[in-house]
Amino acid sequence: MKIAMLAPVWESVPPRFYGGTERVVWWLSEELVRRGHDITLFASGDSQTSARLEPTTATAVRLRSDGELVDPVALHVAAAHAVRQRAHEFELIHAHIDHLAFPALHRGPVPHLHTMHGRLDMDGLAEVHAAYRVPLVSISDAQRAPLPDADWVATVPHGLPMDHYEAGPGDGDFALFLGRISPQKRPCAAIRIARAAGIPLVMAAKIDLADRGYYHDVVEPLILDGDGVEFIGEVNDAQKVELLGHARCLLNPVLWPEPFGLVMIEAMACGAPVLGRRCGSVPEVLEDGVTGVIADDDETLVAALRHLDRFDRAVCRRRAEERFSVAAMTDAYLTVYQQVIERADRRSLHHQHLDVAVSPHHVDPDVTVVAA
Repeated sequence: MKIAMLAPVWESVPPRFYGGTERVVWWLSEELVRRGHDITLFASGDSQTSARLEPTTATAVRLRSDGELVDPVALHVAAAHAVRQRAHEFELIHAHIDHLAFPALHRGPVPHLHTMHGRLDMDGLAEVHAAYRVPLVSISDAQRAPLPDADWVATVPHGLPMDHYEAGPGDGDFALFLGRISPQKRPCAAIRIARAAGIPLVMAAKIDLADRGYYHDVVEPLILDGDGVEFIGEVNDAQKVELLGHARCLLNPVLWPEPFGLVMIEAMACGAPVLGRRCGSVPEVLEDGVTGVIADDDETLVAALRHLDRFDRAVCRRRAEERFSVAAMTDAYLTVYQQVIERADRRSLHHQHLDVAVSPHHVDPDVTVVAA
């Protein structure tokens, strides 16, 4: 198939550090190319890919160092327009920039599909999805809850290239908080939980500009207020795998409707059980008592931290391989691609029939016309 893959430009593909969506787009694109598909990746110019790269901006937004003001929304809208201008070159367009691609691709000349990577419970999204009925993929069933009547065609969980992740022994005497510093991720709760359990905590997380005040005013004082917490900042892929391989567990006490939580399956792939709260996609990703703990309160997470020996790291790895591989994700998307193309073909044929039926110049070939 000839497919246009439209990626966000917040990060390069793949990201140098943090960046879940761009990482998933990279894994999917690479696997599709490996299987012989013709993929054109529309992404930032500093991306690295086996597909054909079409830069939609010179460099990714977050790590730009030129000091220029940037409007990320405008960049994504322009990228979607660029794909629409070349739509005739492809059999399918697969967009990963959420609703920002809807206006450009709506009623376009080729089938298109939109994987929704963000949360969908924000004001205004219901109106956008009502205005643009486009085929959507969710990354968890929980993600759909705010918009149950949207045009959902499938749920496709994220999948990892397992050879990028090595199962580790968990021989470090620490729990790991990994990802991003923000109130949604509850880093303060992670610190309190680890201290209550008497387990050292390593925090490997990026701090966005919008969250710097929160970190300095709220999180940093907790770190400095006692022993047992080490903040090491943002890490790259190799550092992440090493940390997860040695960590006794991933402590993931988020309490927001996170659509998926890629870090959970990364932890499982490295053999680390995940301790999370019953919220968002967590119950779909974790198997309580097998690959981690699904807790209804923080006290349950404290107790779980004291009994980590009950988890089998080999089982965590095996369940990640069985449920969340890049091969499984790609198989699912190829099935969805075919469904979306067939649906577009049926609609096109239906519209052709309607056009013929209402045309004043239409002559039924089975009817003999006699001149007056």
